[in-house]
Amino acid sequence: MIPFHDTQDVETDRRPRQQAHGYDQARLNRVGERLREDIEAGRIHGAALMVSLHGEVILDFVSGYADKASDRRLERDSVFATMSVAKAITNVLTLSLVEQGLLRFHAPVAEVIQEFRKLGKQEVNLSHLMLHTAGLPQGLPPVAPEVLGSIEKLTAYVCDLPMVGIAGEQVSYSMLVAQSVIAAMCLRVAGKGRNFATMLKEEVFEPLGMHETSLGLRDDLAERLCPVRVAEPDPDALITDQVAQLLCTPGIELPAAAMFTTIADLHRFTEMLRRGGEIGGVRILSPAMLRYSTRNYTGTMRNMVWDSILSSRHWQPTPAALGLGFHVRGEQPLPGQSRFGALNSPRAFGGFGAGSTGCWVDPDYDLGISFLSTGLLEESRHVERTGLLSDMIISALV
Repeated sequence: MIPFHDTQDVETDRRPRQQAHGYDQARLNRVGERLREDIEAGRIHGAALMVSLHGEVILDFVSGYADKASDRRLERDSVFATMSVAKAITNVLTLSLVEQGLLRFHAPVAEVIQEFRKLGKQEVNLSHLMLHTAGLPQGLPPVAPEVLGSIEKLTAYVCDLPMVGIAGEQVSYSMLVAQSVIAAMCLRVAGKGRNFATMLKEEVFEPLGMHETSLGLRDDLAERLCPVRVAEPDPDALITDQVAQLLCTPGIELPAAAMFTTIADLHRFTEMLRRGGEIGGVRILSPAMLRYSTRNYTGTMRNMVWDSILSSRHWQPTPAALGLGFHVRGEQPLPGQSRFGALNSPRAFGGFGAGSTGCWVDPDYDLGISFLSTGLLEESRHVERTGLLSDMIISALV
């Protein structure tokens, strides 16, 4: 393995192409070169990328700025906001509770949260929430920050909302609301008096050895935090200054987006997924659950939150391709519009965050990829970027 740390790797490594470990080093070097070009051109501020093939780290890249405004360089232990990669982490905990028999995919939410049983939500179930087909609001709800950052208060707010669609009939990506309801369900069946941050710590982070990951910004992580800023002004950005400020507010619990992590910790999570739910002798999920939850359950339904983005880029509508808690690659040829690119296998799955983050696994290639960046991209550009990274990495496999 030749780690890819900085510019010197590209400039001094002139050895012949290596194929003994199943990859072509010269081709793999192009990935870092491309990211460095984007940083130097100001398209992004910084990036951290780790790639594992058969469990061996074949690419380890950290470059650019943690905070470009103050000229603070990105370090290997820099702390990033996960954005919606947090959803995948919350969903893994939820899937583990399904395996324990404490939650069921197709039982009504109201069996766990009694006050949810009104205004048309009686038949909404856990699978609807995980597939973003529950008919809940897709944008930022018009509530005070102290409500948005509280699982209990936001769930109570949702209970009093009417449906915006019929459950199961359309994909309306819920940026923040659905995950808080899911977290409330987890707490009701297995919280044991804990808050959700503690539950994640004890059930996911500590068992996986993710000691520098938290829901809500811990004090010991704050000094290494990469501020959430856009690389270029975007009037249609999913992450507004209001949301960016909220993410870093002490004490909030926003399980859809407000987790914080390092590239090494995120890659342990990715590797757990690649290994079928286990790492370091600790099993979080079964291989059977991962196979079941990473099918395309939304079929040809489009993701409605993407309508304006597709229109601005003159892209054709494409399937949402969602599994139970993960984005999935699926069978459709979607180069340019797939988070996974053109070359990932149909079984690829993962989680992605607005303009900046992603972790994904391709079981057919036995490949795990973790990506964190500073300087948010407009969302369609971020989708293009993760797809491009996937294609460049997979094209280096031999």
